Amino acid sequence: MGAVKHVSIIIVDYNARDYTLNCLESLVGQKAAGYNFTALVVDNGSKVPFKLPKRLQNPLIEIIRSNSNLGFTGGNNLGIYYSIEKYNSEYILLLNNDTVVSEDFLRNMLKCAEEMPRAGVISPKIYFSPGAEYHQNSYKREERGKIFWYAGGALDWPHLVAFHRGVDEFDYGQFDNQQHSDFATGCAMLISREVLEKIGTLDKRYFLYLEDVDFSMRVHKAGYEIGFCPDAVVWHKNAGSSGGAGSSIHDYYQTRNRLLFAFKHGEWQQWLTALRLAYRDFFSGNEKKRMGVSHALINRYGKQAVY
Repeated sequence: MGAVKHVSIIIVDYNARDYTLNCLESLVGQKAAGYNFTALVVDNGSKVPFKLPKRLQNPLIEIIRSNSNLGFTGGNNLGIYYSIEKYNSEYILLLNNDTVVSEDFLRNMLKCAEEMPRAGVISPKIYFSPGAEYHQNSYKREERGKIFWYAGGALDWPHLVAFHRGVDEFDYGQFDNQQHSDFATGCAMLISREVLEKIGTLDKRYFLYLEDVDFSMRVHKAGYEIGFCPDAVVWHKNAGSSGGAGSSIHDYYQTRNRLLFAFKHGEWQQWLTALRLAYRDFFSGNEKKRMGVSHALINRYGKQAVY
């Protein structure tokens, strides 16, 4: 029998303890033959330090703390460095704290990884948590819990848009034969150690939003595929700790980071599109979008004060 491999599941918490506890409860019973795992909670500078209740105090769960908010990129990178140094993990699984997973989630994710050796990163099938759908009144009660948030990702390069395949659709099996994707979502992505050693961690300049698409592009450029695992299921509350679409944080970082992404990975056609979008957002957008454009043009990235 071969040596048991290790998986580190990294969950970044920022002032969202209840979400994180629900996520951890769905992980405790996970099993996968040939693998051990640790759920590592990165307390990302929460006002009240994250602590486990007695019911969740066990060797499978560990907490580390940053004294400041490092963002999605910095919080996950901290967890990645710690996990590899302490556990020598074969895989790193980034998992949003506002999720819960199916009971066979980890087993099926690792099975997909073994069956798709060229997939350096794999994301699962992700549904909206019941009641968290964008258009809640559009679904029957019995359909809730099977409305797609993500069934793979697609990049629309001419318009510089990254979108989720299947979003808002009821799952009747239409994506069950899909195996590949343009990009993995940072909501839940299994990364091989080999990929991290070749391309590094998340680009901290993004801080929040589009860092997963950027990472996926780097994975492709390194010669790997992005996998989609329809047999592993996650339910997602969607932006539980960042304010969600339309918030000041969302408007600023999405606007700024889209320009960073275009100039980093695009060619002259995408650069022209980026400049056109920058012009629109600066002259017709709200204050946070104008700020995002301004900061992108002067190369001001990372964490910024957004209110």
